[in-house]
Amino acid sequence: MKKRKTSAQRDSGDIDFDFLFDHYDASVLGNNIFGLSFSREESSIVLLPVPWEATVSYGSGTAKGPAAILAASTQLDIFDCELGLFYKSGITMLPESSQVRRWNAQARRHARKVIAKGRADASNRKDADAVNALGAKLNAFVEKETRKILKEGKIPGLIGGDHSISLGAIKACADQYGGIGVLHFDAHVDGRESFEDFEFSHASTMHHVLEDVPQMKKLVQVGVRDYCKGEDALMKRQGKRMEVFFDEDIAGRMFQGETWKKICEDVVGKLPQNVYVSFDIDALDPSLCPHTGTPVPGGLSFQQALLLLKTVAKSGRKIVGFDLVEVAPGPDEWDANVGARVLFKLCGWALESQK
Repeated sequence: MKKRKTSAQRDSGDIDFDFLFDHYDASVLGNNIFGLSFSREESSIVLLPVPWEATVSYGSGTAKGPAAILAASTQLDIFDCELGLFYKSGITMLPESSQVRRWNAQARRHARKVIAKGRADASNRKDADAVNALGAKLNAFVEKETRKILKEGKIPGLIGGDHSISLGAIKACADQYGGIGVLHFDAHVDGRESFEDFEFSHASTMHHVLEDVPQMKKLVQVGVRDYCKGEDALMKRQGKRMEVFFDEDIAGRMFQGETWKKICEDVVGKLPQNVYVSFDIDALDPSLCPHTGTPVPGGLSFQQALLLLKTVAKSGRKIVGFDLVEVAPGPDEWDANVGARVLFKLCGWALESQK
């Protein structure tokens, strides 16, 4: 696996860099995700980058997440102690859509006028309408592209971008497989009907999934620690269709001696056979994602998140698609580094689940 040269190595003219390559993997080296070279046709997993953050109103930067994750991903050693050489099944990341970038820039210009007042009124109603129209276009684009990937018999994976990008992919997977469950890693419920009068807000994604995707049979959320009164009412209305493992409750169970393994088994036991994983990076302890848009104290450790993914795959359930959202790069590579490693494991356990 090719590694980036250190400054000392770059300054030396007589160093042999053969040691920087794993000769077993030389045939797959390239400039794509994780330093691989697989084409779309050769790949079992196709990753769709979605540089979109139209409605974020606190921290920003998630539109730069896909590119930052791609850059950081080449620093991973891609042999995995649990999953071995799974990447040889083929993983590729598509180029970013210039159209989506244009839509995002347009939507951000309009959204700022609404966010400045916290809501839409007579002075900015046209701006809110423009953001909603562009959000609908984005949803249609994601759904269409996800359907293409599924039709090719491949596993779709989205890289965001804010969490509003997930709706189209979940719709496409639900139509393809029917009766799916969504395993949702997040600090937030994302269950508002709208937020700041944006219909397709990052804070509304799971409301739309529950209302607009009837084939979504079960929503299981893990790590939630920030939600509003309306979202509490939503949980009560949904009943058993929506199960929330609150961060506070998880911590309480572990403080009393329960193992994380047991809690993972309880989470997975709520899911149906076919599972879509929606992974908001802010589900993790914010020390792992300090520049994400809405960090919240608490959260999962990196290893806790990985064990839950492993438990899904080992249970015999099938991961039919996934997304990774809300990674916002900071002045260093830390957020993108963590995001790339979560993405690597999402790919590995998705492939393992489909064996």
